[in-house]
Amino acid sequence: MGRQHIYEMTMARIYPLYITKAERKNRTKEEVDTIIQWLTGHDAPSFSLVLENEVTLKDFFAEAPQLNPARHLIKGVICGVRVEEIEEPLMQEIRYMDKLIDELAKGKKMEKILRA
Repeated sequence: MGRQHIYEMTMARIYPLYITKAERKNRTKEEVDTIIQWLTGHDAPSFSLVLENEVTLKDFFAEAPQLNPARHLIKGVICGVRVEEIEEPLMQEIRYMDKLIDELAKGKKMEKILRA
C-alpha cells in the first residue's frame, strides 16, 4: 500500500479497526477515543463530524484542533519502523496514532500511553 493511498484513507475507515483491536484485548472504545482526543485536540462532537464527513487522514491531521506537543515523547517500533525516526511529518503523525493504539492493545496503563 503506497503512502499516498494511506493518506487518502478516511478516519471513518480506520477508527473501527482501532476499536476492534482494542476490544479484542479487553480495552474500550472510550479509551480509543481518549487517545485520539489527546493526540489531536478533538473533542467528542468534532471527532463525530470527522467520522460523518469521512475526512481523510491527510486532512484529519492537517485540520486537528491542536496536536499534542507531548506526542514527540512517543517512541518505539510500529510496522517495523521506529516512529521517532520517520522523516515524513504526516506519516509520523499517523504512526504516532498507530503506536498509541498498539500500546493500548498491549495492556499499557492510560497514564503511560498519554505520557502523563
